[in-house]
Amino acid sequence: MDKELTEKDKKILLKAARKAITDFVTTGSFEPEPREEKSLNRRNGCFVTIKQKGQLRGCIGNFQSERPLFKEIAEMAVASASKDPRFYPMKKEDLADFTLEISVLSPLKKIEEIEEIEIGRHGVYLEKGFYRGVLLPQVASEHGWDRNTFLKQTCIKAGLPTNAWQGDDTDIYIFNAQIFSEQ
Repeated sequence: MDKELTEKDKKILLKAARKAITDFVTTGSFEPEPREEKSLNRRNGCFVTIKQKGQLRGCIGNFQSERPLFKEIAEMAVASASKDPRFYPMKKEDLADFTLEISVLSPLKKIEEIEEIEIGRHGVYLEKGFYRGVLLPQVASEHGWDRNTFLKQTCIKAGLPTNAWQGDDTDIYIFNAQIFSEQ
């Protein structure tokens, strides 16, 4: 990841994500306001997580982006609200009670040894054939998982057997994230 985002940058991005969701749910479209700040125009991957009453409500992101960060976050916020297959698309009544968490990602780094994974610091992206799974760095910490459990859970997320991470034909990548939320 480039330079860390400032507190001001984080507030702007959280506000932009919330506005994109609200605009999309109420009108069916959204257009993020252009930003001049260099830090908000860099091209980073990101994930936007929506929670309601402390429970996951949607989470979608990209590892790479061709769009400026402020636009990518708005797009991922709307996708989290409307396209996460685990949940119904958000409705107007859902707008009264939700919180946002944004994870701005570093580039992926392929690892050879699982000991390179640091719980609480790294997220995991796993590939085996056409199967892919990702868990953000905060997921392992929130659940109190060790490294093996983190890898098993990433396999489950990918739709693979829990031991698939041990296969020679499985590629494991790590990444860092700058994580910030409305709370």
